[in-house]
This record gives sequence, C-alpha cells and structure tokens, in this order.
Amino acid sequence: MRRQRRLVWAAMGTVMASLCIAALTGLYDSGIGEGWRNGFVAWRLIACCLGAVGAIVLGLAYHRLARTVASIARQLSCDLVLPTDLRAVERAAEAVQARLQEGREAVDELEAELTDLRLRSELADRQKQHTEAIIYSLRDAVVVVDESDRLLMANTAAARLLEFDPEQARYLPLDRSLAAQYKEFVQLIQRSRQSATEATRREMVFARPDGPHTFDTIVSCVQERDKVSGVVAVLHDITREKEVAQMKNDFVSHVSHELKTPLASITAYSEMLADGEADDEETRKEFYHVIQSQAQRLNRLIEDILNISRIESGLIKVQKEPVSLTILIEQQMQMIKGFAEEKGITVTGRAPIVYDQVLADKDMISQVIVNLLSNAVKYTPSGGTVRIETDVNEADALARVTVTDTGVGIPADEIDHVFDKFYRVGANNKQAKGTGLGLNLVRQIVETVHKGRVFVTSQVGVGSTFGFELPLAAAEMAGATR
Repeated sequence: MRRQRRLVWAAMGTVMASLCIAALTGLYDSGIGEGWRNGFVAWRLIACCLGAVGAIVLGLAYHRLARTVASIARQLSCDLVLPTDLRAVERAAEAVQARLQEGREAVDELEAELTDLRLRSELADRQKQHTEAIIYSLRDAVVVVDESDRLLMANTAAARLLEFDPEQARYLPLDRSLAAQYKEFVQLIQRSRQSATEATRREMVFARPDGPHTFDTIVSCVQERDKVSGVVAVLHDITREKEVAQMKNDFVSHVSHELKTPLASITAYSEMLADGEADDEETRKEFYHVIQSQAQRLNRLIEDILNISRIESGLIKVQKEPVSLTILIEQQMQMIKGFAEEKGITVTGRAPIVYDQVLADKDMISQVIVNLLSNAVKYTPSGGTVRIETDVNEADALARVTVTDTGVGIPADEIDHVFDKFYRVGANNKQAKGTGLGLNLVRQIVETVHKGRVFVTSQVGVGSTFGFELPLAAAEMAGATR
C-alpha cells in the first residue's frame, strides 16, 4: 500500500515538472532572446516526454490502485458471507419464519379459545340468572345452603315463610338466621347433609297469621365428586290440599251415610211386602208411601249432589232471564204450605211495591226459595210462623229476600258453618232429618252462579233469619252493555 502511494507521488511530480517547462517556454515566446530559444525547445521536448511518461505512470498507478481496492472489496465480501453460510442463514430465516407462523397460528387459536370461553362464561351467567329468576318466581319456598350450612340463596316465598332477610343472612349459618320455631327445619337440613341422603321428605307444620299451615318439605343433597357440596330445601304449602282431601273423605262418609238410610228403608219395606207381611190394603198403602217418600228423598239427595258438583266444576247450564222474585216466591209458597200446615206452622209473605226483577235462572232461584222455606219449617216447632219478604234497595241496585222463622235457633259458635257442605247443627239433629246439602246448594247457586250473597242471623230459642241478595236486572244488564 505504501509502494502504491510512492508511485502516485512520483507521477504527480513528473507532471508538475512538465508544466513548469511549458510555462518557461511561454515566456520565451513572449520575447526572450534567441540564445535561450534553442535551449527551451529542448526542454519543451523533454517536458512533453516527461508529461506523457507521468500521465502513463499515473494511469498505471490508478489502475493498480483500483485493482487493489476491488481485491480488498472482494476479500471483505468473501470474509463476511461465504456461500455455505448464506444457505444456513436462509435456512435459519425460513425456520424463524415457520416458527413465527406457528406462533401466529397459536395466538389465533388462543384468541378463538378466549372468545369461546368468554361466550361460555356469558352463557353460564345468563343461565345462572335465568335459574335464579325461576327460583325467585316460585310460589314454593326454596332455601339453598353450602356444605357448612351457610345460607347461599333463599327466594321471596322462603323469606316470607321463615321470617328473615335473605340478603342480611347470606353466608351466615342458617341456625343463626332463623327463629327458634324453625329449629326442626334446620335440624332436618343438617341431618340430611350429614347422612348425604339424596332426598328426604317430611310434613312440617308452621304457625302463620291465619293459623297453622302444613308444608310438604323436600330436602336434597348436592353431590360433587362423592362429597356433599350443599343442600336444597323446598317447602310446598299443602294446607289447602289436606283440607280438600279431608273434605273428600267427609263427603264420601256423609254420602254413604245419607244413601244408606233411605236405601235401608226401601229395602226393608220391600222385603216385608214381598214376604206378605202387609195383610190389608191400608198397611200396603203405608208401606208404599214409605218406599215412595224414601225414594224421593234418595232422588233429592242425588240431585243435590249432582247440582253442587256441576256448579263447582262449572259444567252446569245456566239460562238467565229477567224474573220477578215476588212471582217465584208466591209459586214456592203454595208448594210449601201443605207441609207447613201438617206441622201447624203459618207461612206468610210480603211483596214489595217497587220493581223487583232480577237477571237469574228461574229454576235455580226457585230451588233456593224452596230450600230456605223448607229449612225454616223443619226447624220451627208446631204453632210457629215463617215469614218471607222481599225488599229492593234501589240505591245499591239490589233485591233482598229474607226468610224468618220462630224456630230453635243456631248457637253462635256454629252459625258460620251452616252453609258448609254436609254440615248440620249438632244441637238440632233430633229436631229434623236432613243431608246438610240444602243450604250449601243455596250458597252455590246464589254466590257462584249469580254472583250474589247469602247471609244468616240467629238466636237460640228465638229463631233464625236466612236470606240472599241479587243484583237488579236493570243494573246488571246496563253494566253488561258498557
């Protein structure tokens, strides 16, 4: 490298010398003497030669320098990247690119899984909210506790039944949140959890403001990995169901008893007739009369039962039309007077002086009037009176019918039950026979079919007043057209 620099400097010196000679030659041409002329010509030739030689040397020097630089550049290029190393780098770059692609695919998969998990979480939250909404909307009381008997959830029905605040009691032991009267319920949950019983069923009675209520209580354990993780208790109020079941049992019992009595009489007198025990015509007529009366009683009983059943089930056919209560009362009084005269009882009536038409089923209201009149006659001693009256309250648009007797009366503690099915006042059972369905049928016809009202007042030893109210036909039809 140093040699090359020296060669360049030598060439540059030669060129400079030729330039100086050329300058002196110019001076000669400007007026220098003849003596000098020949000398300068020789020098000019020398300078030209030297310049040519210097230019050639300088060109060679630059050519060699260029070759040297190119060689160095090639060397550097070879030293930096060899062909074999370049292929390795390319392979490494391809591997890196492949790994980057795999990473992008993995990231895409993770993002897809994350989105799926987010959707699953949102779906689980919605399902949880939906389940809680269902539980909170149930009429049955629902209580959920964890494996340590701490309250997790209780719906509104449970809070109202067990008299506690679910929010304040959450995550607290259940026995600390409930009053002492619910100790049996708490113990049932604890025993079920300890025994890991799948389902335990028991009837429990809790005191309520309107009286004791019976609840069908079902306690179930929640199993997770062969371990109890919680307990769910559901309390269903079966008070009304038990009452209905008892009413059905009483109904069957009463019907069986009421059917047996007339059937026994019919069977007995029929057998006596068949055995020839009625020797004369008068005795046979008496037997026929007993059989006929008992058959009619049996028929009335069956009809009353069927009518009540039809009304309660909503299957009875009703044909309402404007009818006058006064006319119906006059018709039924003529039917009952014969029975009343046999007992020496006077039946009187008073008709209103104003319009008393009601929109009603004529046959049903006639049956109501007959049942009230016959009931009054049955429980009135001989020599008593029965009075039926009709009043119209135009201000309230109501017609009222009352039947007042001078009979034995009804004790105060039993007066609220006289319209119940098969109910008969115990103190008056010997006074007259009956099925206990007549007054119940009156209430069903008046209140259920005609949307009216029945009522009764009574005093033992003085008498009773039974009655009913119905809307006037004009007011009811006017309301229906609005």
